[in-house]
Amino acid sequence: MATRPVFVPQIKGKDLISEVPIEFKWNPGMAASQKKKNVVAIHAAAKSRGLNHLLEISSKSENEIGRRLSAFSLKLSVGDCPVFLECVYQGSKVFRLGGPYADLYSVTPKEAKKDPRLRSSGELICFEFAGKRYPLSPKNAFYDWLYIRTLFQHRSWISENISYQGYTDIEFNPSKSVNCQARAFAELVALSENGQLERVADDFSYFAGLLSPI
Repeated sequence: MATRPVFVPQIKGKDLISEVPIEFKWNPGMAASQKKKNVVAIHAAAKSRGLNHLLEISSKSENEIGRRLSAFSLKLSVGDCPVFLECVYQGSKVFRLGGPYADLYSVTPKEAKKDPRLRSSGELICFEFAGKRYPLSPKNAFYDWLYIRTLFQHRSWISENISYQGYTDIEFNPSKSVNCQARAFAELVALSENGQLERVADDFSYFAGLLSPI
């Protein structure tokens, strides 16, 4: 068995999302077919919690929209160039002994994530993007903010075409990692509904202040 979260946008109250833990039978293995089975399993188990209409946001999603919303598919404009979101995130890391490694903006997301410098440059101290530095706390703030900024230009289409009770990312294990594209998208939905999306896309500090500590 395994437990993974479903992220549900919250329109009212101080929190942007609620995180609903769902227990389900885990299908072991790294093959894409096994991960897709786990998507089906968590969505089926979530129905008992009243969550009947969910979208998986990852490269393993059965829904094309879910695959396109993956950080490995989305591109953010950096200057005049579109750059994969994952590459921007990895290339913006600043370590005690090096970084940011902006050359990672021009490689594939998989290459960026596996670059050895990300593990040999000492302690992560902050992020640097477009000439500004961003703090590590809240832990998920910078990643989520980049994700939201990336999709901000498509906000009208998203509002008109994507409506789900909650969002999952089968690649996300909360005991091993912090960043989650499903969480970031659920935050975007909440911000769009409560009228704060434009301010958040333009103001990292304001967004960080809205987040609950992780």
